[in-house]
Amino acid sequence: MNARQLEIFRAIMRDGSITAAANSLGISQPAVSKLLHHLESQLGYVLFDRIAGRLVPTMEANILFADADRVFREVEALKSLARDIGAQKIGLLRLGASLPVTYSVLPKALSGFRGRHPEVKVHLHALPKREIAEALLLGDIDLAVTLSLIHAPTVRSEVLCEVPVVAVMRAGEPFAERSEITPADLEGKALISYGSHAEIGAAMDSAFAEAGRQRDVAIQIASSVGAAPLVREGLGIALVDGLVAWRDFEGLVARPFLPRIAMQAVAATNDARPASRFVEPFLSCLRAALEGQRLR
Repeated sequence: MNARQLEIFRAIMRDGSITAAANSLGISQPAVSKLLHHLESQLGYVLFDRIAGRLVPTMEANILFADADRVFREVEALKSLARDIGAQKIGLLRLGASLPVTYSVLPKALSGFRGRHPEVKVHLHALPKREIAEALLLGDIDLAVTLSLIHAPTVRSEVLCEVPVVAVMRAGEPFAERSEITPADLEGKALISYGSHAEIGAAMDSAFAEAGRQRDVAIQIASSVGAAPLVREGLGIALVDGLVAWRDFEGLVARPFLPRIAMQAVAATNDARPASRFVEPFLSCLRAALEGQRLR
């Protein structure tokens, strides 16, 4: 049974006669009769009995119809999907994002994107940068959003904005009301921050050394969002990125750290892989979200 025969069979079952099926399909009655006869010849049994000038479905026809109707609907759904893809109404966007990005501007960016492209499926992978870079190179994601550059020959990066380092502390800290925090202020305080091996770690170490201090990390973290419960518990002051909306964490405040050290919010794609047409529309929403975060 080919697709055309399936369509004819379904129309006759639905409409109750060859004439009605021909009218609904927009073809001639003899054409419908011929296709039905050919289908019955192929199957080796009749699908309709001719009783008193009417077509009555046989037992075999009734058995076939349920699955035939389901298959026909699936074919129609596939055709509709193909049309929607061609009209750019539906698709897939695979994102890889570091945790600070995921917990800060990404929800706002996705909200804007989904508002404009509600039919596009999004696969979000919140991963460490090393795993994001690997996924991008392997073609498992279309776009990477991290807080530092991904260095690879085929990777194209766009710096979206600078992300300054801030000091995050409990609101009750003695110098929580200061407008800025320096290495001297952190003398003798338990520090929660990235290790010296991290990309931003060396710049932090240098800032402390230039101030005649040593950056002694009491609790080393890999991602800034992990610092929130530690600071809230009173385990120290965190020196982390300012992309996360620390003001939204009850009981915590963030203050600029001087000398100014900045990370970079970076969007990266892999030129060696086919590009999703939804990358640029999403980036437009992400830029808007970053700008909104900056103005808050």
